Amino acid sequence: MLQESAHGKWTVSSSDESAEENSDSEKPCTSSLSDAACGRTSGPQYPCSEARKAAQKRKASPLKFTDESVSTEAPPAVKQRPSQEGSGWCLSSSDEEPEDQQKHVHKETVKEEECDVPEEHPLNLFKDDKLSENLKEEEYNVTPSEAQDTWDLVTGGNPFRFFLTKVSGIEQNYNSGALHIKDILSPLFGTLISSAQFNYCIDVGWLVRQYPQEFRKKPLLIVHGERRESKAELMAQARPYENISFCQAKLDIAFGTHHTKMMLLLYEEGLRVVIHTSNLIADDWHQKTQGIWLSPLYPRLPQGASGSAGESATNFKSDLISYLAAYNSPALKEWIDLIQEHDLSETRVYLLGSTPGRYQGSDKEKWGHLRLRKLLKEHALSIAAQESWPLVGQFSSIGSMGADGSKWLCSEFQESLVAAGSSVTAFRKCDVPIHLVYPTVNNVRQSLEGYPAGGSLPYSIQTAQKQLWLHSYFHKWSAEVTGRTHAIPHIKTYMRLSPDFQKLAWFLVTSANLSKAAWGALEKNGSQLMIRSYELGVLFLPSAFGLDKGYFHVGREKLPERKDSATYFPVPYDLPPEQYGSKDQPWIWNIPYTDAPDTHGNMWVPS
Repeated sequence: MLQESAHGKWTVSSSDESAEENSDSEKPCTSSLSDAACGRTSGPQYPCSEARKAAQKRKASPLKFTDESVSTEAPPAVKQRPSQEGSGWCLSSSDEEPEDQQKHVHKETVKEEECDVPEEHPLNLFKDDKLSENLKEEEYNVTPSEAQDTWDLVTGGNPFRFFLTKVSGIEQNYNSGALHIKDILSPLFGTLISSAQFNYCIDVGWLVRQYPQEFRKKPLLIVHGERRESKAELMAQARPYENISFCQAKLDIAFGTHHTKMMLLLYEEGLRVVIHTSNLIADDWHQKTQGIWLSPLYPRLPQGASGSAGESATNFKSDLISYLAAYNSPALKEWIDLIQEHDLSETRVYLLGSTPGRYQGSDKEKWGHLRLRKLLKEHALSIAAQESWPLVGQFSSIGSMGADGSKWLCSEFQESLVAAGSSVTAFRKCDVPIHLVYPTVNNVRQSLEGYPAGGSLPYSIQTAQKQLWLHSYFHKWSAEVTGRTHAIPHIKTYMRLSPDFQKLAWFLVTSANLSKAAWGALEKNGSQLMIRSYELGVLFLPSAFGLDKGYFHVGREKLPERKDSATYFPVPYDLPPEQYGSKDQPWIWNIPYTDAPDTHGNMWVPS
């Protein structure tokens, strides 16, 4: 069957269409696949999906592009690391297409993120896997002067406390103002007593090595959503570490995932909360565009302080406690008690979470897109003629949207995103422009990682061919403003801007991709919101930063030069987004790309 749209043609056989529904595509990468194919030279595997296995296999045996005549287009003028052959890769089918694509028994379907695989050191010219893995451990080392710069950055004039992760292979000036996980866990940020890591895809050994030596034996709680073989693999990884304990998030609704990415860091000096978009695997902190919100250091409250003490104007403390309470876990009750004992009053962002369940009445507005709707109605100013202010959504995975926009995107989801002030106006027919930013095949091909970057963009042909209408909303990834055009985005952001893209009504950074599983979908005539997954993000509203005009200005300069002013928000990619051209196609992970080589001279054949 030939599927055609303005953004590409794909031939899909009938067997392809049902392949994901009938295959056990989320089996973990265990003994059924060799260590080499899992991209590891030794040690435990953490769970990989069937699709990731296919990508790892291709990475272990790259298909070199040989026909020079097919494409004369030069690779992008970016700093390239040497060939990453042999580094391995992991990839999966779309995490965010539960209803139509994953009919088999529940598995952790949000495995969109690539697995941790040995990368080569930027200066490494060798292809010996073991040498590469050893060098990788030294890849990010903090010098004292760099550490001081990082500390100055975090304590200095960045009112939003919004950061990107450092990217290897771009000009260093674009990494000033960015953070690596080792920066976040540095002793400069506090003397660690214990920590909790909430995440989706986790390489335990790698995670432990990101902590400074002196903190590696401190108690570490890992909150995850793994089950069965995947859970056993995770436990096996942690066996050498007596300080590690686990909390398994309950996922009672089929195809839900624990997609939240958060760190709770308890110090002798206080407490810090980090909400971000990266998996706890090396690749997510290497050459991708990722986002981080880093809280202030929250001091301990005086003994005997009231239960409501230490709350912020944004209600962040009680909202965080409510989110943790939704896990219904004794291990997290300890963290709830610790948060109660600290002063979170300096927080200026709103917490926006999703937790699995079916919600009615007032509970309906606690989570997902109805929570965003409530926050915007209560705290965003209604600006004159705001109907024409476009929405921008940017994400790394896409779920099933239905036969047309009226099914979800341009109805309930859009209604939540256009809420502002107390007005009850509903825009039902996409009257508000919607710009969806999702990488093209060329974005991926020309990226620092090459085609394997598509391992973290799991939009599948089975989903894409059912919703060709959606692709007319798509816009290319471009981030010249942050030097990250060639660092494929795994960050997820949503915002509302003025028609000239100079003013910003609000900005959200979150783990939530464009899917009903993440944001929720109304049921029972709109009386019930059903959410499948755990997600977490933070919302920036002008009113919380003392701006009475109802908008931020968009920071236009190369970031982060305007970080000293709460007037200018550092949007991490180029505005306005550029719509797909007639030859552009959205990246679809499970079809081959053999017409042109990537930046490492390879083709993409996923099977």
